[in-house]
Amino acid sequence: MYLPPSLFITFFTVVLKSSLLLFSNSENVFMNFNLKSLCSFLLLAIIAHNSFGQLKEIDSIKLAIRSAKEDTNKVNSLLLLSKKYFSEEPGEAIRIATQARNLSEKIKFKRGEAYALKNIGIGYYMQGKYLETFENWNKSMKCFDALADRKGVANILSNIGSVYFDQGDDANALDNYLKSLKISEQISDSFRIATALGNIGNVYLNKNATLDKALSYYLRALPISYKLGDDNLVGTTTVGIGEVYFKKENFDSALYYFNKSLIAYNGTEAVPYSLNQIGRVYTKRKNFDLAIQNHLQAFNLGRKLDAKLDMIQSLLGLGVAYEAAKDFKKAIESYSEAEIISLSIGSKGDELKETYQGLASCFSQVNDYNNAFKYQTLLTGLKDTLYNIASDKKLASLQFDFDIQKKQGQIDLLTKDQELKEKEISRQKLVRNGFVGGFLVVLIFGGVVFKQRNKIASAKKRSDELLLNILPEETAEELKATGTAKAKGFEMVTVLFTDFKNFTLASEILSPEELVEEINHCFSEFDRIISKYNIEKIKTIGDAYMCAGGLPVANTTNPIDVIHAGLEMVDFIARNKAERQANGQPFFELRLGIHTGPVVAGIVGIKKFAYDIWGDTVNTASRMESSGEVGRVNISGTTYEIVKDNFNCIHRGKIEAKNKGQIDMYFVDSAKT
Repeated sequence: MYLPPSLFITFFTVVLKSSLLLFSNSENVFMNFNLKSLCSFLLLAIIAHNSFGQLKEIDSIKLAIRSAKEDTNKVNSLLLLSKKYFSEEPGEAIRIATQARNLSEKIKFKRGEAYALKNIGIGYYMQGKYLETFENWNKSMKCFDALADRKGVANILSNIGSVYFDQGDDANALDNYLKSLKISEQISDSFRIATALGNIGNVYLNKNATLDKALSYYLRALPISYKLGDDNLVGTTTVGIGEVYFKKENFDSALYYFNKSLIAYNGTEAVPYSLNQIGRVYTKRKNFDLAIQNHLQAFNLGRKLDAKLDMIQSLLGLGVAYEAAKDFKKAIESYSEAEIISLSIGSKGDELKETYQGLASCFSQVNDYNNAFKYQTLLTGLKDTLYNIASDKKLASLQFDFDIQKKQGQIDLLTKDQELKEKEISRQKLVRNGFVGGFLVVLIFGGVVFKQRNKIASAKKRSDELLLNILPEETAEELKATGTAKAKGFEMVTVLFTDFKNFTLASEILSPEELVEEINHCFSEFDRIISKYNIEKIKTIGDAYMCAGGLPVANTTNPIDVIHAGLEMVDFIARNKAERQANGQPFFELRLGIHTGPVVAGIVGIKKFAYDIWGDTVNTASRMESSGEVGRVNISGTTYEIVKDNFNCIHRGKIEAKNKGQIDMYFVDSAKT
């Protein structure tokens, strides 16, 4: 039953007046009916009315479905209805979404089928049935792909990445997030770009070794989030950046970004999280009064929202702050309250572990060794439990991988069977059309003459192509025409050097064939990247790669082009490293340096021609590489002055470079949007 707002208010007023009249006849009862009780009664009434509204909306949709024709409108209504059950009744959401899928197939409504499969997958995801989730989302993605709906594909890839992330499979999570990002960038979907960048940052945040990588993705997401005006995106991104700086113990920057997240989250249930992070920073800086103030504020907000996890985190923060301030009595009180709430919600995770650690430590500090021993024993037992939970999660992840591979094997088998059938049909057609063979003999005879005539032209074309693989086109043409090629000066050329870290280690582990194959794999990708930006490859020396932009045809965009290429090279090596780590294989890491200036370019020698460049610019670019850091694009101050309006850069200061003295250097984080 649903009461319209006006009727509901009338009904509620009558009930309230009657209640007050009843209470006025009994002094004791009326004394107990205080303002707090009245507010609670009003709150319950409002909640009841909102629930009625939700029920009314569901009933309205069901009524519309019952009277609807079997068309796209009915499919859309079923999809809307299924969403209403995601959180509370995922099984019902699956049942309704399945109806939408069946109807979509019947009326050939491909878009409806795509969204129905997506909703079915969400229902299974809510139930923790990841294999069924994965299967339905893959089908949904194929539908979106068939519709050329790249936004839908990007969305599903992001969802699949979340499944892998939940399973602890960072490599596959990252792979899907990166694919989602690529498509989102191609279709200029700013919201999905920011979401994908944040998801990728979350993956890299898991490990201290990849914190800089996490930071680079968060910093790319942040200006997009601000531009969209999406406070939730801004909040999650700034929290991520703050987490990176906190782990790196750069507490000033951590505090700056946690405060940014607090502003973005203002008025939402996420405020306690930001306050607790701010409190953690103040504890590290030994400003205990401000730490306690922020944790208390977070606790009070959490209690108001009945957010038990926020309350526990606040109490743990208070415990740590009081303990660091040597106020062990208040620390024990905070930890004890955290224990009570943790046990009330059945928590056996990190929160309870931190609680027992804190209590054991504090009781030991006040020489209460009985309680210290008690909580140390509880902590030991809990660690065993957590170990078993981690083992179970790992086994579940392995089972999930096995099930996925098994499902893929079944699909491959069906595909192979279909291919065999098609081959048999082709063979029968060939037999049936055998008489055409005689006519083909005549055509072949005539074609021999044509083929011979084209052989010379083909050989010439091949030799030209080989020459162009060695020399720039302009230089090659000059060499063919005159037999020589003059050296030329270029005023603005951007030179890029790369070098592999771990190369010596990898060469000791890999066979010579495997080592060459891996180098070829990396350098081939570098070749593809620089071709995209019209950059000239100069040479490779062992595991070093050298290229330059702005020649043999001069241009003014070469510093920007080369930096874009450098960022893509760094990203490729990071992905390649993740894949090889996942497979237990040795991997390369990359240092990369860039400098802009004048060079002289030309060919030298009379055998095995090589196009090369000379000048101080080349030497400085080499120093940029050797003075850089793994996974970062290191540029000189000269290059920075040209590109500073196009890229987000971090000033490193003046760095000593071999035989060059001190040089201003910058790390390039990302392109400006």
